[in-house]
Amino acid sequence: MCTVLVEVPISKTEAVRVLAVRDEDPARAWDPPGEWWADRPGVLGVRDRRAGGAWLAAAPQQGRLSVILNRADVYSAGLPAGANGLASRGALVLDAVAGDQLPEPPKTAGFNLVTISGGSVTVSSWDGEVLARSELAPGVHMIAHHDVDDPRSARIAKWLPEFRKLAGLGQTWRERWIDLLAQTAQLSAGDDRAIIRDNRGHGYETLSLLVCTAEIRSADAADGSGASVELDSATLEEPAVWGSPEFRQA
Repeated sequence: MCTVLVEVPISKTEAVRVLAVRDEDPARAWDPPGEWWADRPGVLGVRDRRAGGAWLAAAPQQGRLSVILNRADVYSAGLPAGANGLASRGALVLDAVAGDQLPEPPKTAGFNLVTISGGSVTVSSWDGEVLARSELAPGVHMIAHHDVDDPRSARIAKWLPEFRKLAGLGQTWRERWIDLLAQTAQLSAGDDRAIIRDNRGHGYETLSLLVCTAEIRSADAADGSGASVELDSATLEEPAVWGSPEFRQA
């Protein structure tokens, strides 16, 4: 039940902007953004200790970032790597930032995989039967557990119009997006419109734990800086409670 917001610029020479909120079982061990994978030099991300994969990962020198969200599938057959024999979705994130293609069909539970590379943003969606891909048009988009910008997700219907009002900001974009995220947290975490969430009332043992912001530039960056990823993150002191999180650069 994670949430991702992404602003796709009109020109691929401009930076792509991302705000991602991770919902997970607090009892499942994880690590904040870092270089955790010795076999993948230069890759940093949020590691799932149990399966070894990533929720979000970036390859700054290539200007790539990928983040995955769970999506209800047609089977809903339990957890990855459980009795259903499905693999962990976290490996897909690491493969995406390496430039590898998704297997067809994926051997995982359902997902929405957001991948940013070369100034383009692609969302790959798997529901257990059909693997679909779409390249996002310029503008601000919101992804949860349905389709991109899908009003069936109550938080998208409520907050996407507000985030779209913040399109095209300059260097203050992070502060303005985080300020709006803080406003969304005035809702109860159990409210289906909430972005900072407690999903237990919806039948999932997951709560919001981590917020990341990122600015991703391609090799053709307009300022001549070349490919890069500027990634900041803040761990919530208490799951599903906004409080005053401190953002740090990865």
